[in-house]
Amino acid sequence: MTARIIGFAAFALCCAPMAVAAAEPDGRADWLLRGGTVYPGAGEPFIGDVAIDGDRILAAAPALEAGGAQVIDATGLIVAPGFIDPHTHLSDQLASDQPDARLVTGFLMQGVTTAFIGNDGGGALDTGAVLARYRERPVGINYATYVGFGEVRRAVLGDAARAPDVAELAQMRALVAAAMCEGALGLSTGLFYAPQSFATTQEVADVAAAAGRRGGFYDTHLRDESSYSIGLLASVAEALAIGQQAELPVHLAHIKALGVDVHGQAGALIAFVEQAQAAGQRVTADQYPWSASGTSLAAALVPRWAMDGGRSAMLARFDDTAQRARLHSEMAENLRRRGGAASLLITEGPDAGRRLSEIAAAAQTDPVTAALATIRRADVAVASFNQTEGDIRAFMARPWVMTGSDASAGHPRAYGSFARKYAEYVRTNPALSLREFIYRSSTLAARTFGLAGRGELVAGAYADIVVFDPARFAARADYGAPTLLAAGVDTVFVNGALAVERGALTGRAAGRGLPRTPPAGTCP
Repeated sequence: MTARIIGFAAFALCCAPMAVAAAEPDGRADWLLRGGTVYPGAGEPFIGDVAIDGDRILAAAPALEAGGAQVIDATGLIVAPGFIDPHTHLSDQLASDQPDARLVTGFLMQGVTTAFIGNDGGGALDTGAVLARYRERPVGINYATYVGFGEVRRAVLGDAARAPDVAELAQMRALVAAAMCEGALGLSTGLFYAPQSFATTQEVADVAAAAGRRGGFYDTHLRDESSYSIGLLASVAEALAIGQQAELPVHLAHIKALGVDVHGQAGALIAFVEQAQAAGQRVTADQYPWSASGTSLAAALVPRWAMDGGRSAMLARFDDTAQRARLHSEMAENLRRRGGAASLLITEGPDAGRRLSEIAAAAQTDPVTAALATIRRADVAVASFNQTEGDIRAFMARPWVMTGSDASAGHPRAYGSFARKYAEYVRTNPALSLREFIYRSSTLAARTFGLAGRGELVAGAYADIVVFDPARFAARADYGAPTLLAAGVDTVFVNGALAVERGALTGRAAGRGLPRTPPAGTCP
């Protein structure tokens, strides 16, 4: 079913609005979405209308009389807040020289209207410039950004596996404070990745405190989602301890139990988090609905000690006969915990679409030797099949777990996470109700991270809206064709601008940078 634009007329409110508007309606609207099943985010769904005036929602109610507004017939369709993705790797795409790339088509065609960038410790230090860039280079979606611990640490210590001295620690804290005062959401970390993995818990907490004092969040790719170092549950405990010491809420990125050694630990992790929540700590998480994670081949297999000093130092260790046996042995163990060579699918470069097991067989060598040869050429991206359906569903069922994509090149999650979650886990093999899916894909993120006026269809909110066909909304992307656009999204508004019309892009780039305002008195 497709929404149709059916005409113009004058707008008049026949029913009380669902929330207090920022200003009283003046009797006119630019757009009226008529007759859809409206899921406002937190409230009860209803069959009715949504009126848009400029970049705001004028009203959302069971029946609105209209004239003067351009009317879109949404009968039989779902009208929901634009989805919010709290974990992506879209920084380069949003900063691209290519206007088509900056539209972020894969997101718009799923109804995603806001994304967070700078995750996993990768957030740029020049936060103010990043957030203002959309004014010169228009983007298709809204975005907020973290400042990244990896970028902070690298700016001060490079890629070295050492602790900062007192002056260096102060410098790191000052970089975070400056970014927070320019509008960063908080501090993101990727403690699994070098050089962030070289930091102690205390170092991270000391740096994170600069974000905590300015109202920020601690978003973390755990030090270990598996059994690489301290283990999954110990890594969660570390994240909670950092949040407590630095006095800021904790958000667990792409929550999972990765690898054969920790399959089935979702229940224990959930219990651990909910015990902390019961004690008053603010803890949330996001999750993508895929059994494969996405990373690089080196990150998946090469031990962190071999990465001390960066890529050139790592490659030198590959040639060091004194270290070769240890390197090979530890890489073999990392391959085992991820499920073996057949579990790693190369997603970029000349070997894209081939499993590591296939590459090794073709070269008549063992998988670790094949991996080393591949990494020498380039540290390619991989899809790593390492999760169980039971764990995925257990995490998804928790009310504090929101939808995310961890969007990165070569993985279908960049083009289909929200659509797949609906099609697979709401419609086909239910783990969530439709209302729960919409709430956890929009309102939960907006409320958790304080995105004022986002994530709800209420009077006065920004007009970020998705209209989709409940019978057709589904991912088309898969591991063999990761860039296929999702099906079933009919209409998308971003800040009141029509970005998708009757299932096709309009080319409107109406996204905005969304700075977070620090508490009064915490910035110069």
